[in-house]
Amino acid sequence: MLEQRIGTIDLKKHKSPHGTVLAVSMMKDEAPYLLEWFAHHMAVGFTDILVYTNDCTDGTDEMLIRLEELGLGYHRRNDIPEGIKPQPSALKYAQQEPVVQAADWVLVFDADEFLCIRYGDGTLDDMITAAGDANGIVITWRTFGSGHVVEWSRDPVTEQYLYAAPANWNKGWGVKTLFKFDPEYWKLGIHRPSIKNKHLETGFPDTVKWLNGSGKPMEEYFKFRGWRSIRRTVGYEWAQMNHYAVKSVDAYAVRKLRGNVNNKKDKYNSDYWALQNRNETRDTTILRYREKRAAIMAELLKDPVLNRLHFAALERVEAKLAEYRETDAYKEMVAGLAEASKIPITQVSAKPPKARDPAKIAALMSDVEAKAGKKAKEKRAADREAGVLDRGPAEPLYAPFPIDRSVEIPIERVANHDVVLPVDARVMNPDALEAAAAGKFDRRAARWIPRLIPEDARAVLNLGSGIGFIPVHICKSFPTVAVRAQESRADLCEIAREVAQENGFGGDDRLTIDDRALFASGDPKASASALAALLQEAAPDVLRVDDEGLTAEVLAELSLDGVRRIILSDGVLARYRKHEAEVVSAILAKGYVEDQELAASGARVFDRS
Repeated sequence: MLEQRIGTIDLKKHKSPHGTVLAVSMMKDEAPYLLEWFAHHMAVGFTDILVYTNDCTDGTDEMLIRLEELGLGYHRRNDIPEGIKPQPSALKYAQQEPVVQAADWVLVFDADEFLCIRYGDGTLDDMITAAGDANGIVITWRTFGSGHVVEWSRDPVTEQYLYAAPANWNKGWGVKTLFKFDPEYWKLGIHRPSIKNKHLETGFPDTVKWLNGSGKPMEEYFKFRGWRSIRRTVGYEWAQMNHYAVKSVDAYAVRKLRGNVNNKKDKYNSDYWALQNRNETRDTTILRYREKRAAIMAELLKDPVLNRLHFAALERVEAKLAEYRETDAYKEMVAGLAEASKIPITQVSAKPPKARDPAKIAALMSDVEAKAGKKAKEKRAADREAGVLDRGPAEPLYAPFPIDRSVEIPIERVANHDVVLPVDARVMNPDALEAAAAGKFDRRAARWIPRLIPEDARAVLNLGSGIGFIPVHICKSFPTVAVRAQESRADLCEIAREVAQENGFGGDDRLTIDDRALFASGDPKASASALAALLQEAAPDVLRVDDEGLTAEVLAELSLDGVRRIILSDGVLARYRKHEAEVVSAILAKGYVEDQELAASGARVFDRS
């Protein structure tokens, strides 16, 4: 029979200059999505794909067996011992599997995860080459939601769902790790491998050199612990792991009926939907694989066995869904998901699991942290020697340009020092978002505004105003003061105008939002000329600086006649770093004297002598 023929399609496994680059996954009833997932990861550049399955009833096993017969992948049964969960069981088998042991690079990930490489031509070969002598790349999840799709569709997952959580949403920062595998040293894990105990106290940990998803070195601690990125280690410039945990409402219903690979009871409820159904930003990066993936999938479907199994799986799931749609349970589920979809991202909670053995980890990390602490201390000493003031981390308040707000999403609005702000994860970075939700956005700066602005001030020019929080706060605190809020980023200016409008200053002549780019040229004379024109228009007697573009070189070219007080915000001081002393010297050279009594504000304040 035709179905028994082998090699009926024109596809071959990829050969990589980096040897065997192996994908390892675990599945349960993924037949409707399997060929797309498989074709996509062939397009990305895996040389081999190994899948463990348990308790399948929809043809997933048969499809994987056929793919192995065609020489394109490997299928293994995950016979689960009593008391063991499916994923740990599969990884235990994989640890001893010859295909895995012979691999050069390994990435363990799930059936609802699609690797998306931004770097270079989008292939693993290109990214691994760029990694140089690094032996691991830690790839962070990007949580993709339903995209407001309700009904079931046969269209590809990677083309249907193009809306995701903001890149800076830290609750979605689980990781998967691509790494050079040596079974002597490494034990496989769901999110990352762990060094075998017998090698922990040897020199092996010193040979581990992992990069984050932007190609930057991971921190020392991650060699030993952690399953998610943190604010210092997250990166998406090279790669991300697109995580399609929910898909459409109907697809979620199917998943709920099917269960999950780890047999967790009632996992697919409204709370899980609220967490995973994030649609705040549009991300189409994965479409770079569309043509290649489609061509591979079309070739796979030329095989009569795969063709039959694939379409039988689709028909089976569609019949089951049609039956489920007629039930009250389906209607209740849809209503529950609709309510869950209204929950703003700032109200979603997700707690990571506790460490299995905190005491053991603490004992292990004591040496690691001591080494890291020593290095950090030495660096701080070197910075002080070079004139760099240690003001701690300077995480920006806002997400990088450009901010995409094209999608309508539920947003909380919270009063921060009487200024109502949109608590928007697309706009604010994690620390700032958390603070804004608690009514504490840029709290230190806001608290000190009544003392930093003189009572008899006439006009304030604020450089680097962001979304307008401080300028609006000044207007509310000083009813007679005119404020010019300059911000070079057009996306932040747009939000600043909305904030001004919402707080009653939309048509008020006292507050002007100014979007001219003062420091874009990099030419001190041009920047000084642009700022001089703004100073002449605004005629401020107080200049508040929150833009590090105001350098000593710009100040040297600038006349500050009429400005009796200059305030360098705590934020700009953190960003100035080694240039702070130069800027202060330039201000003092223009006849200003620092007010030491206001140093507790975190800002530096200078008055005309």
